[in-house]
Order: sequence, then structure tokens, then C-alpha cells
Amino acid sequence: MSSYLIQVSYSVEALASLIKNPQNRTEAVRKSVKKLGGKLTGFWLAFGDHDVVVVVEMPDNVSAAALAMAVAGSGTGKSVKTTPLLSIDEGVAALKMAGASGYKPVAAR
Repeated sequence: MSSYLIQVSYSVEALASLIKNPQNRTEAVRKSVKKLGGKLTGFWLAFGDHDVVVVVEMPDNVSAAALAMAVAGSGTGKSVKTTPLLSIDEGVAALKMAGASGYKPVAAR
């Protein structure tokens, strides 16, 4: 399974609702992730650019996109950002492939 970082910024209405009725959303998110074939590996509240930071393992990009679409489509997030994560081994493999790709940069004139 692949790992994904999901960052959510709540809408003003969602944040007001949570302030009025504080709640732990971890299990609600875990259930949705599980229904899509994934596993919730981390869930944090944050402050700054994003209000929630989540790390999930999902079977594929389609499942990860479905989760992001479900969250974004709910209207509770004013922004939802999903970032695919590579393990260190995958990153090193990608670096090796990049070095062997034969890519030629644009030449300066």
C-alpha cells in the first residue's frame, strides 16, 4: 500500500461547529479510510495553514483520490491537499532511475 499525507483547512462554518461542539473526528475518518481499503496511520489537529493533518495508507491513487473527494465534497474543508509519500527506499530507487533516464536539460543560448 502507498502512503499519503492529507492536509485539510476547515471552512469557517465547520470550525464554528467544532468550537460549539468539540469532537474527536479520528474514528469517523478511520471508518471512511477502511471502507476504501486503507489504513489510518496518523491523525493530528494543527494550526497554521492547515487545521488537520492525516497520514493514510491506501491501496492506490484512485482510493486516495476518492477519500480526498469525499472530504472536499462534504463542504467542511475550504481546502484539501493530498500528497503521495514515497518510502526512503522508493525515493532512492527514483533517484537512481532519474540518473539513468538520459534526460537532457534545456541548453542556455
